[in-house]
Amino acid sequence: MKKFVSGMVVGLMLACGFSFAAPNLDHNGLFWNKLDSTAKNGYVNGYADAMQVSVGKLDNLQVAAELFRWKGAKKIIHQLSKELAVSDLSSDELVGRLNELYANRQYNELDLGSALQLLAMRSGEKNAAPAAPTK
Repeated sequence: MKKFVSGMVVGLMLACGFSFAAPNLDHNGLFWNKLDSTAKNGYVNGYADAMQVSVGKLDNLQVAAELFRWKGAKKIIHQLSKELAVSDLSSDELVGRLNELYANRQYNELDLGSALQLLAMRSGEKNAAPAAPTK
């Protein structure tokens, strides 16, 4: 019994030690500001690639929706594909806009995925805005 209790105590202490030693994986503004320019470009390019793969998987969902006659699938899948698209901005433009966003300390806790989606929505709104009438 003593061996069991001592094993539990040692295991608990090791688990606590490993949890405190584990690296912090918060990908927010503080993480972004520590990266150099090549790492920032790599992060944005990798994120865009992952989103393209996700959009590609929606094609399979579209086929399944047609097979099972899922009503409303086109609307939902279209909305998902719109939300997964990073934007028409180049990676250099996205890096610049993320630098501007995270220069404001108010946004430091915003994770990178949400920030990229925010920038994509903003660029989509600018592209979709009608031109001002001229006189």
